Amino acid sequence: MINWITRTLDSVILFHSIIIAYFLRLNFEWELISAYPVMASGLTFAVLGGSAMVFIESYGWVGSKSRINNIALVAVIVSVALLVTFMLGKLVGPVSEDISSVPLSVLIIAALLAFFTMILYRLLIKEFYGMFVDSRRPKKHIVIFGAGEAGRLSKTVLDSQVGNNQKIHAFLDDDIEKVGDTIGGVPVYKGLQNLRQLKEDLGISDLLISVMCISPKRKKEIIEKCLQLGIKVSIVPSIDEWVKGGFNVGKIRKIKIEDLLSRTEISLDNPAVYHQIHHSVVMVTGAAGSIGSELCRQIIAHKPALLIMVDKAESSLYDIEQEFKVINWKSPVTPILVDIRDKKKMERVFKEFKPDIVYHAAAYKHVPMMENYPEEAVTSNILATKNLADLSVLYNVKQFVFVSTDKAVNPTNVMGASKRIAEIYIQALSDYLDVDKGQVTRFAITRFGNVLGSNGSVIPLFKKQIEQGGPVLVTDPNISRYFMTISEACQLILEAGAMSKGSEIFIFDMGEPVKILELAKKMIQLSDKKIEKDIKIVFTGLREGEKLHEELVCHAERIQVTHHPKIQVVKMDPLAFSKVNYQIEFFERLLVHDSVTDIVRHIKQIVPEYISNTSRYSVLDRMN
Repeated sequence: MINWITRTLDSVILFHSIIIAYFLRLNFEWELISAYPVMASGLTFAVLGGSAMVFIESYGWVGSKSRINNIALVAVIVSVALLVTFMLGKLVGPVSEDISSVPLSVLIIAALLAFFTMILYRLLIKEFYGMFVDSRRPKKHIVIFGAGEAGRLSKTVLDSQVGNNQKIHAFLDDDIEKVGDTIGGVPVYKGLQNLRQLKEDLGISDLLISVMCISPKRKKEIIEKCLQLGIKVSIVPSIDEWVKGGFNVGKIRKIKIEDLLSRTEISLDNPAVYHQIHHSVVMVTGAAGSIGSELCRQIIAHKPALLIMVDKAESSLYDIEQEFKVINWKSPVTPILVDIRDKKKMERVFKEFKPDIVYHAAAYKHVPMMENYPEEAVTSNILATKNLADLSVLYNVKQFVFVSTDKAVNPTNVMGASKRIAEIYIQALSDYLDVDKGQVTRFAITRFGNVLGSNGSVIPLFKKQIEQGGPVLVTDPNISRYFMTISEACQLILEAGAMSKGSEIFIFDMGEPVKILELAKKMIQLSDKKIEKDIKIVFTGLREGEKLHEELVCHAERIQVTHHPKIQVVKMDPLAFSKVNYQIEFFERLLVHDSVTDIVRHIKQIVPEYISNTSRYSVLDRMN
C-alpha cells in the first residue's frame, strides 16, 4: 500500500515537472506553450516513469532505504523516463506529432526538476518518519566496549540509523593509552571501572562489545558485570563478517549462552579429516538428532562419495534430507528409515552400501527415562552398538567411531552404565582383533559432556520455561555440568576418526564445569527478566540416577596427550573379549524373562563402579 502511494506521488511529480519545464523553457509565453502537447507529454513522462518504478525489483518504501539507495533509485527512474520518452518520440514521430514535438531541452529540464523534487520529498519523509519513531520508542543510552577500529565502525553504523532513538555516551577500553581520548566527541574511559557511575549518571541501558580479539574470560567478565547492573549486552561479529554482508545493525547480535563459557570455543582444522572422508562412503546413525544432523552437515562439506543417514525418526529424517536437497550438495545423500536394533535390516544396509566409515551417534540418553526402562537402554545402547560394531568388522569398515558420554564414567544411572558397557565391548573387540594382526576396522570412542542446544539438554528446557513465565526448575543448587557446543562435539567425533589407531577414548578439555543454578540465573537475566520478581527458580531435588558432578575419566584409566592441546586420549588395560562378549550376550536371555531387576543387577556385575544414586536400584548395591 505504501509503495503504491509513493509511486503515485512520483508520477504526479513527473507529470508536473514536464509542465513546469515547458513554462521555464518558453519563458512563460502562453502562446508558445499552447502550441505544444503539454498534457500529452506530461502523461507520457509520468506513465513511463511509473512503469520504471514497478519493474525495478529493488524498489522499496523510502523508510526502509538508505539515502544513497534512494538517490540511486530516483536517478534510475528519471533516466528511464527521459530516455524512453525521447526514443519513443523518434520511433513514433511519423505517426504522432504529440510526442515527437517535445523538445529535448524540455525533457532534460523536466528530468532535473523531477529528480531533485523526488529526492527532497523522500529525505523529508525519512526524517519526519525517524522523528515520529523516535518519539514513540524508549531512548537507548549506549556505551561501546572497545575504542579500536571495530568500536569506531560500530559507532558509525549506529549513528547512521534513523529512528533508533539512541545516544552513544562513552567508549570503554582496557588499553590505557586510549583512555582520555575522544572518538567523534565521545570520551574513552578505562575498562569497566566507570560503568556503574555511567549507569547512575546517564542511565546507561545498553553495552555493545565491539572488540575483534577478546578473550572468553574477559567477555564473560563484561557480561556478568552488565547483568549485575541490569544493562543489556550485545556483541558485534568479526569485521570480515560485516564486510561480507555489508555494514548494518542487523549484524549486531544479542549475547548467547555460549558466550558465557569461560574458554575459547575449540576449533579443529585437521587435513586428515578431509582426506579420510573425501570419496568415502560414510554412515551416520542417529542422523536426525541434534548431534547426528550437525555431524552430517560437517561430513558433507568434505565431499564423501556417499552419505548414508540412518534414523528411525521419520519426520526428523525427512527434514534433514530436505535441507540437503535445498543446499544441493554434490555428494549423494541416502536417508534410511530403520531401527538400529533390527540386526537383519542393518546387515542389509551394510551389505548394500558397504560403508568405509561409521559414526554411531544413535542412543537413548535421557537419564530418568532409562531408569524407568532399563531394557530399552540395553537393547539400544548396548546390543545395538554391539551389532553395529560386529557388522563393521564383518563388512570391513575402515573406521568405527562410537559417541559416548561423560555419564559413562563412574556411572550412577542405567543410561550411563549402558554407555559404559558399550565402551567396554568396543575396546575389548578392538583389542581382540589386534591380537591376530589382521584387523581392518579401527575403533574409536568419543566422550564429552552436555552439548549446548542439543535435544533434551538443559538450555532449551530453561528457555522454554522462561518463555512460559517460569518457574525455572533446577534439581539442586550445587549441581554442575561440563558443556560444549554442538559444533565442538561433532569436530571431536570427526577428529577422533582421523587420529585413531584403535581402541582409544578421546576427550576434550572442556574447561571448568558450569553450575546449573548460575546458568539458570544468567539465562533469566539475558531474557530481560528479573530473578524471583519475573521468573522464580524452584529446586526439585536430584532426579533418579542423577549425579551432582560429572567426571571425564575413570580411576583405572590413563590420560595421554595428543598433537592437539585440547584433545586427550584415555587408555585402559586390555579386556578379555570372550568374557565381555558372553556377558553382553547374556542380556538376550534376561530380556526374554522381562525382569528389570535382573537386567540392572547384571549391568552392575559388568560395571562394578556403577553405584545407583537417588534410585530405586540402590537396594541392589546394598545386597552386594
